[in-house]
Amino acid sequence: MPAYNREVPAQRIAENLAYINWTVLTGLAVGAFAAVVLGRLATTATRGYLAFTAACAAGLGGLAYLSDTGLPGAIAGAAVQADPAWDVPRRVALVAFAVLAVAYTVALARGRRAPALALLGVGAGGAAIAAGAIGWAGGPIGIVLLVVQLALLAAATGGVFAAMILGHWYLVTPKLPEAPLVLFSRALFAVVAIQLVLFVAWVAVGTGGAGPFGALGGPWALFVWLRLLVGLGFPLIVSWAAIQTARSRSMESATGLLYINVGSIAAGTILAAGLYFGAGMLV
Repeated sequence: MPAYNREVPAQRIAENLAYINWTVLTGLAVGAFAAVVLGRLATTATRGYLAFTAACAAGLGGLAYLSDTGLPGAIAGAAVQADPAWDVPRRVALVAFAVLAVAYTVALARGRRAPALALLGVGAGGAAIAAGAIGWAGGPIGIVLLVVQLALLAAATGGVFAAMILGHWYLVTPKLPEAPLVLFSRALFAVVAIQLVLFVAWVAVGTGGAGPFGALGGPWALFVWLRLLVGLGFPLIVSWAAIQTARSRSMESATGLLYINVGSIAAGTILAAGLYFGAGMLV
């Protein structure tokens, strides 16, 4: 392999670190908020847990907005060129999300269900993701695929963060039923399983102009394989183990497994974002 090709992936990823950071922060914020809404409407998770995690989502949403204001413009030779026309809509959506997350935190702390605030918050987060996809994908099909990718990355990254915090809550609330953590672990398992199926489909089709299964070789192959093994395969196994330990009320073990999953899923999100913004690959 020529030296130039070996250097391109690292160079391209470094050039797009701001976009990778945006993907991680926005994913954490929107995914954690969605998990709180799920926990409030479908489980007996405690008010303290829900309010704390919603507050974390609000803070992360604020950081996502700040990271958005620092995104670079056109990068020479980049696989993905941003459309500046969507900068303002994306940032407005992020500000709206952060404000709604704060309002929902207050409502949860007061013991209210506040379904309207919940739906508006999820909608604002979804709008930020959609605005990002429209500005970075180009073409209707590309937009739809990138919306799916960013939404799943948010569900996985924010979902595992919320589940890990919930695991800690059992240490101070031992009488809390295991159902909330089991539900969160099952939802996380389903999200990662869908990501794995899409990885196979996208690699088979040949995203980023690599050709069918071409992404498994070439200068980007190391990052693609790491995405598959570290960011998808390993978290899928750990998520299944978390379900089993939560069902048996081994909450310390389940929390430890979710801790591991936070790192592996976050690494997978970073890799997925790096491959998209650096090489135009959906994986």
